[in-house]
Amino acid sequence: MSDHDAINRLRRRLLTGGAGLLAGAGLGRAALAQGAGFEHPFANGARRLVAYPEKRPLIVLTSRPPQLETPFEVFNEGLITPNDAFFVRYHHAGIPTAIDGDQHVIRIGGNAVGKPFELSMAELRTQFKPIEIVAVNQCSGNSRGLFEPRVTGGQLGHGAMGNARWLGVPLREVLSRAELKDTARQVTFDGLDTALFGGGDFVKALDVHHALDGEVMLAYRMNGAELPMLNGFPVRLVVPGHYGTYWVKHLSQIDVIDREYDGFWMKPAYRVPDNDCACVEPGTAPAATRPIGRFNVRSFITSLSDGARVAAGRETVVRGIAFDGGQGVREVAYSTDGGQSWRGARLGEDLGRYSFREFSFAFTPPRGRHDLRVRAWNRSGQSQPMQALWQPAGYMRNVVESVSVTAA
Repeated sequence: MSDHDAINRLRRRLLTGGAGLLAGAGLGRAALAQGAGFEHPFANGARRLVAYPEKRPLIVLTSRPPQLETPFEVFNEGLITPNDAFFVRYHHAGIPTAIDGDQHVIRIGGNAVGKPFELSMAELRTQFKPIEIVAVNQCSGNSRGLFEPRVTGGQLGHGAMGNARWLGVPLREVLSRAELKDTARQVTFDGLDTALFGGGDFVKALDVHHALDGEVMLAYRMNGAELPMLNGFPVRLVVPGHYGTYWVKHLSQIDVIDREYDGFWMKPAYRVPDNDCACVEPGTAPAATRPIGRFNVRSFITSLSDGARVAAGRETVVRGIAFDGGQGVREVAYSTDGGQSWRGARLGEDLGRYSFREFSFAFTPPRGRHDLRVRAWNRSGQSQPMQALWQPAGYMRNVVESVSVTAA
């Protein structure tokens, strides 16, 4: 039996056996921290660490559907987030638990194509030239638990994001076989998850010009391996620079339509205030909204956690990551005095404009407490606000974060 066949056979039964299958299948790391406690730095932030199939212990927000955060220390291990540590976000409890990768097909149709057809995974892998892109996938509600005043929705810390090498086929090449009509306006995407308790089928849409940009892809490999089941096996949509709501998992249906799609998960869900800051005053509602789109600029210190202790009078090298929605990070500045003064950090390896970009700086702290902050700019001059912006959905947080350390 080939490795590919063995992987497919395993994934056909992977989630039906639950986390206990890990030991027998020899997947990932031993669940040594299974059930261990974790505390987010906000009210009601108590969580458990649980190792799901193909995953090391991750922070559990909900188990049905699975919503799993990456422990933040993972982001200090390198620019690429390992598959077994990559966050998981589903909207519906009806997630697929048995997928035969060899039999899976994607149906391409809609009222704005001339030639609807079906595409098998074997055809996707062999009949198109693959491309690879390094791109961050970030949940729209990443860091929602830190909003003040608090908002409804999943109370996440900073771990609902990850950076990976995605290999697949440009959506443009697949759609070219469908012979799009002049009336084509949007492309919709559906996966194998199903709604059990309301909310409607999880279907997302992109404008045709975006879908055909050559970067939106049907990805079937992640960091050199098959996609993990919980990250969309056997194929998912990758929309570089855009929030994860568009990255449809277990992709099974693509339709090109002659209108603007108005299903629940495009309207009213996943919308932001239609103004320059995508924000409103706390406690108010926006006058108009638009679908959420590209990431804004973010940066994080990864090598020190809030409350850490460092050696007084000795040089400490601080590392972190920055990213945006595709312009690319131009500059990162740092402050060791709570934002009163700023200096330029050193940028590290550039893996592409959609990737995490590492930065570092050194400081020699005197005894006492120090408020460390970092602020990134992209190549269009966009940066991060010093004061947090608010919106009722709790999306798009990108304030300059503070990390307090004590030198002793």
